[in-house]
Amino acid sequence: MSARRTTLRDEQKRLTRTRLLEAAERLFVEQGYGAVRIDDITAAVGCSRATFYLHFTGKGDVLRSIGAEGTAPSSQRFYQDLDRILESGSRTEFVGWVSRAIDWFQHNKDLLPAWDEATVLEPEFREVARQGLVDTAAVMTSYLSRWPEERRDEATLRVELLIAQLERFFTRWAQGTIEVSAAKAAEVLADIWFPALRTPAPNAGRS
Repeated sequence: MSARRTTLRDEQKRLTRTRLLEAAERLFVEQGYGAVRIDDITAAVGCSRATFYLHFTGKGDVLRSIGAEGTAPSSQRFYQDLDRILESGSRTEFVGWVSRAIDWFQHNKDLLPAWDEATVLEPEFREVARQGLVDTAAVMTSYLSRWPEERRDEATLRVELLIAQLERFFTRWAQGTIEVSAAKAAEVLADIWFPALRTPAPNAGRS
């Protein structure tokens, strides 16, 4: 059976959805998540609320879609790369990875406050944020597999804490409350996290 051809109506729907996402992202960056109304998004695109609800269930759904189609996949690729680097055991490569992570945060810094605000304002968004953390840690399959089964939860927690600390550091750094060069930050973060992510020796247990 041949694939259904894309119709003009399908293409118009796709373009409208894209325009809604782009307008919402711009407004979230400029005004913050809480201040933006659905009417603001539709006005920016020039469509009706009915059209908006053909594509999204609400404002939170728009932000989730922005993350799912943009920041989340690129973030997960970073941690897949970290999985490879930890297997190599190279601290130099780890420092390079931290530097690239800082660059990634810098590139995405404008939207991050909207994510933080949505997590506070929308209770259901906390589960979205939690699931994003879980999904990102889960891509590190090689790293997790090198931990004993009984300590696999601890291994996952170490990755989640790394993600959380990097996010918190970057927020403070972007605000100017931490003054340090990106290169120095990468070295110090590597001092903390390279040994913390080391896998236990075979048959090693808790002392």
